Amino acid sequence: MSIQAVPLAKAYRLLNHGPTVLVSAQHGDSVDVMAAAWACALDFTPAKVTVVLDKSTYTRVLIEQSGQFVLQIPTRDQAAMVLGVGTQGLLEHPDKLNAHGVQLFQYDAQPLPLVQGCSAWLLCRLIPEPHNHAAHDLFIGEVVAAYADDEVFRDGHWHFESADDKWRSLHYVAGGQFYVIGDSLNVSAATA
Repeated sequence: MSIQAVPLAKAYRLLNHGPTVLVSAQHGDSVDVMAAAWACALDFTPAKVTVVLDKSTYTRVLIEQSGQFVLQIPTRDQAAMVLGVGTQGLLEHPDKLNAHGVQLFQYDAQPLPLVQGCSAWLLCRLIPEPHNHAAHDLFIGEVVAAYADDEVFRDGHWHFESADDKWRSLHYVAGGQFYVIGDSLNVSAATA
């Protein structure tokens, strides 16, 4: 694993291809990780993201309490873990992180739980929008740091086509079905 900082002005590129994400948060000694299919980049400067978090999730409670969260891009090899943490809640399954093999780490003195094995991480400060939280389950975060594994993201771009297939990102459909990112297609602006 070779983690490199991603300039915040390029952080949106980590989400631009629409992957399923893992959302992690911590408050005190409580830590949770869940999967979310509805996450996207929102703004460039400052870098902002959105994610939809159902009221029933414990991760949401931790985010509301701590004011921080991490979005990370899981890989093809993590599909079973993503499905597991996405379908089980921590309150009903207190051992869910261990049961699904979630390994956490902290990076660069940031006090947030990051999931090992992912290809990218966006560390976020919650921008409180109580109306959006209550009415739409929509959370906005300002990206305060972004990192990626340079095996698959470097020089501000994804390199799925030249990386091992294990690095491909997941795109959830339903019922345990994922797609993984496919081939690259470059189109010149002159031909568009």
